[in-house]
Amino acid sequence: MKTAISLAVGTCMSLATFAATTANANPIDVVRPDAPELAVYGARVIGVQTLEFVNPGQIDIVNTTEDNAPTYDRALTVEVWYPAAAGTEAGGSYTAILRDGKTEVPLTGQAARDAAPASGETYPLIIISHGYPGNRYLMSHLGENLASKGYVVASIDHADSTYSDQAAFGSTLLNRPLDQRFVIDQMEALDGPLGAITDASTTGVIGYSMGGYGALIYGGAGVTQASTEYVWGTPNGLLERHLAGSETHEALVDDRVKAMIAIGPWGKNAGFWDAQGMSGFRKPLLLVAGGVDDVSVYAAMRTIFEEATGTDRHLLTFEHANHNAAAPMPAPAAAYALAAEGDSGPFEHYADAVWDNTRMNNITQHFATAFMDMHIKGDTDKAAYFDLVTKAGDGVVAVDDAGKETADHSYWKGFAPRTAAGLTFESKAKGE
Repeated sequence: MKTAISLAVGTCMSLATFAATTANANPIDVVRPDAPELAVYGARVIGVQTLEFVNPGQIDIVNTTEDNAPTYDRALTVEVWYPAAAGTEAGGSYTAILRDGKTEVPLTGQAARDAAPASGETYPLIIISHGYPGNRYLMSHLGENLASKGYVVASIDHADSTYSDQAAFGSTLLNRPLDQRFVIDQMEALDGPLGAITDASTTGVIGYSMGGYGALIYGGAGVTQASTEYVWGTPNGLLERHLAGSETHEALVDDRVKAMIAIGPWGKNAGFWDAQGMSGFRKPLLLVAGGVDDVSVYAAMRTIFEEATGTDRHLLTFEHANHNAAAPMPAPAAAYALAAEGDSGPFEHYADAVWDNTRMNNITQHFATAFMDMHIKGDTDKAAYFDLVTKAGDGVVAVDDAGKETADHSYWKGFAPRTAAGLTFESKAKGE
């Protein structure tokens, strides 16, 4: 009995120590034991670099008036993850800004800071685009994970839209798709060892909330005339640059982009697309949404799924999840501390009331891996991960005495029994 008690006490102390260490470290690379198959990190050790790009001569929306639209050089900070050279020691840290716009928080992950890139082959590019507000670390878990599987991943700090510099919403409305394309241009022109391994001619885009809004425009969904005239939107009709059917919008659509993932995309709820505009979207699309999202509005995102008839598309729904479904990293420890002091805003920016963040992140990593591998790398075997019964709970687990799946097995591929609960998945082909 004494031994059992000692072991139990020791175990509790170990767990408490582990929990404290984890909370202080704010790890972004946790993969739960019940994560779906493709959520695990890949075989490649990864590096990370911070790059600075400047887009000259852009309209300064923040300082635009009825009589004047000044221009400025638009600076963007980009975090880039990539396969690193053999022998690189895995592991590193980041310093990020919390949702309150001032609190610095440490993050830990698997990427080695400024590690030498791998050599001898090239890797497709993936762009990650955060919400309003957000920053380049909000989906750092996904950046690291995909880089370990053979991608160069560039996550953007969108000026006027980060926690530290949140400014006029009209800037985000105009600049989001422009930033996405500009960063692809810069990565394509990049010199040195990192540029040598980056294949920007084959690119995927992942956007969350306003990042998803930008991706939909970038992929061919031109906005409505009414949305260019909102008094709270982009001033002076400047959003007409993205107007459906306009030459400027058509010129934005990019042949280098082969697939897009839009997580909780905002815009349809506010009338930025009609059916005709949305039908112009032409990239393979994975939509990810929370079933009770009241920011981008779940019904509006379902309408995007219905109206994007110009492409093959999927809709993954986290039942009972709100707007933070699938994208944000787990809330840093400092967000818990602020909530304990009465400021729950930073915590609520990351967390969901029903779903665990790490769980959602792992599911996103699984589906993003399958989707990008299929459309960016041409891995047709990954299509099996999208041949799913609509409601995961309706899937049947059927195995023989040796544990091998039988013909009656219909549980979601890549998910262990019972672990896809609360998810639905729908698909539509181009023209449907």
